[in-house]
Amino acid sequence: MVAPFRYAASTAQVFFGSGSLSRLAEAIAGQGGKRALILSTPHQKAEAERIAATLGPLAAGLFHDATMHTPVDVTERAIAAYNAAGADCVVAIGGGSTIGLGKAIAYRNDAPQIVVATTYAGSEVTPILGQTENGQKTTVRGPGILPEVVIYDPELTLGLPVNISVSSGLNAMAHAVEGLYAQDRNPISSMMAVEGLRALKQALPQIVNTSGDIEPRSEALYGSWLCGTVLGAVGMALHHKLCHTLGGSFDLPHAETHAVILPHTASYNAAAAADALKPAADLFGGSLGGGLYDFAASIGAPLALRDLGMEEADLDRAAELAAQNPYWNPRPIEREAIRVLLQSAWEGARPR
Repeated sequence: MVAPFRYAASTAQVFFGSGSLSRLAEAIAGQGGKRALILSTPHQKAEAERIAATLGPLAAGLFHDATMHTPVDVTERAIAAYNAAGADCVVAIGGGSTIGLGKAIAYRNDAPQIVVATTYAGSEVTPILGQTENGQKTTVRGPGILPEVVIYDPELTLGLPVNISVSSGLNAMAHAVEGLYAQDRNPISSMMAVEGLRALKQALPQIVNTSGDIEPRSEALYGSWLCGTVLGAVGMALHHKLCHTLGGSFDLPHAETHAVILPHTASYNAAAAADALKPAADLFGGSLGGGLYDFAASIGAPLALRDLGMEEADLDRAAELAAQNPYWNPRPIEREAIRVLLQSAWEGARPR
């Protein structure tokens, strides 16, 4: 018998497929927008300028200082730019940093959001905002944070460097793995999680081998959309708590941190959530933590926190912070057990 569950579908409108960027002006107009502030990171400024030029008068201006972990002071500068430009909506071009900034703006002024996703972050389809202030990363959740429109054009990912493709793909996979054992999981979210994992497991090795092939790029975007949708439908647990701690308090890179931590959090919860995780474990050879580690190693993903700049001397504090105000998790979050997990992740050891 199917257990009782609650499921709320995402209200975001999605344009998916090669050439979908051509729908951007339509998407802006569909939200009643006439003056869009275009957001990007410094690295993607040129791409944002190119896209803004195609919009003509619909582009009110460009803010290109989106930053990892969404610092509050950057958001305040972006809102000042939004007001100065007389903007009435935002277009976020890029991955998690830019998408997070768009969410942070909307959280404060209810601006309609259109996302042009160029990585596999998945955050474009979640009503979750993580933002950092005074060395602490906190999250808020609400329907006004969810972008109204997402454009997935795989042609825009052809130039995404392989290392970023790999780490952001594993970031997306972490959403799905955690969604499988979430307290409020349901059959629909679990089905999407397994399909998202399958798609990314198939696509990422192909991207490593032939990064300019449109087919695996499309498959990876499809998988990341599914994995992100899962995260938007259910609650977070240990994995995201650890990554928020490591990113917000120690300034570790977001996607790479997810990639390193994923095998270890999957292993930590493997026995406590064995039934829920079985479909994912089957995809990765029966042992989910070890299988994810081997998969990450095979595609050249980062495997150790020390390689991301984490100091071993900071592991005690990280464990302490992660154990404070813990998210729900199938296995109790105990400080000493988390410290052991972090040591293993810092060394880059394969989970048992």
